[in-house]
Amino acid sequence: MRRFLFALALAFCVIGIPMRSQEQSSKESGHYMFAWTGDFDKKGNDFLAVIDADPASATYGKLITTVVTDQPTMQIHHTEYVMPASGMLFANDHLAGRTFIFDVRNPLAPKIVTSFTDMAGYMHPHSYLRLPNGHVLASFQHSHHDMVEGQMGGSGGLVEIDDQGKVIRSASSADPAFPGALLTPYSLAVLPEIDRVVSTDSSMHLDNVFSGVTYQVWRLSDLKLLKTANLDIGANHYGHVSPEEPRVGPDGAVYLQTLGCGIERISDIDKEQPTSKLVYNFPGSMCGVPTIVGHYFIQSVPVAHGLIVVDIANGNKPVEVSRLKLSDTFSPHWTGWDEKTQRVVVTGTESRLYLLKLDQATGALTMDEAFHDADGKPGFNFADRDWPHGWRGSGLPHGVVFSR
Repeated sequence: MRRFLFALALAFCVIGIPMRSQEQSSKESGHYMFAWTGDFDKKGNDFLAVIDADPASATYGKLITTVVTDQPTMQIHHTEYVMPASGMLFANDHLAGRTFIFDVRNPLAPKIVTSFTDMAGYMHPHSYLRLPNGHVLASFQHSHHDMVEGQMGGSGGLVEIDDQGKVIRSASSADPAFPGALLTPYSLAVLPEIDRVVSTDSSMHLDNVFSGVTYQVWRLSDLKLLKTANLDIGANHYGHVSPEEPRVGPDGAVYLQTLGCGIERISDIDKEQPTSKLVYNFPGSMCGVPTIVGHYFIQSVPVAHGLIVVDIANGNKPVEVSRLKLSDTFSPHWTGWDEKTQRVVVTGTESRLYLLKLDQATGALTMDEAFHDADGKPGFNFADRDWPHGWRGSGLPHGVVFSR
């Protein structure tokens, strides 16, 4: 009898192992968002929050885990815009001038691979775009050789970096043909089909925040700076100011959002003389990170406390098709697209994150009411909570990217 009971217990254990393994595997193969988060009050440290982003999951909209860094929050800022195939995610605290590389291949247990600050004589990285070879091309706002008496200089550079944080190559944004111009790289668009990169020149420092009025074109194969050019001023004389986020449109042109809430359309990028045209103006100023889905340009507009969608099927004449107000107080900034679930994520000035649905037939945006935290309100609440890494406080999310 003792042998029988032992054999029976052993059988249950053997059966239970694959069942637990299958359950664990199912969880790991779920769908998640990674929200790069700082302490709202800047007393705690930067951390990466993992949230369930699978609409079919019983824990949709709930916090899964966090991984904390040793970096006290100074200015939580950008992640990559899209999850890379390698699962090695770049994210920075801009004011600290520090970038972390996270291994998020297992979303239930993300980990820090390494971190870096200055590279190849450049400092304060801002944005990260993936190249066809899998490396990151990062925009660094400033260069050591351009500093004068400890003051930040007017130029920076682009640096190619691998997933272990090693420098592959770099190039300066300084251009003697534009003496005195603000040539601090902000973000970039990679166009491998025509061997080009387009970068924007805009400053993260308040004293120069409205000084940028140029963009630059580079040859991707050798990072040679081919052209620095002024943006089209337009009728209102401010829509071109502070060019920030360039995105490749469905027609191959680059659509460039500005802090002045304009859209500049850059065409003829592979020609000797590229063309810039201010094709649209959103209301207000301080517009943030846009997203292009198909022929829709989705823009965060703080003065509208929400998002505005314009149709760029005719790139020279964008037309508004919808807008969505999120609340009376929320000022949106970051947007990102989840190809897998067809959702738009939005973060801004408050301790809350929203998910929106996009009707790709009409361009209409609606709130995803099913995505909510324990408080039952739409979105995920980062305010005044106990976090898995042992800290209690209010988080402020910025960059967000989805698992593949």
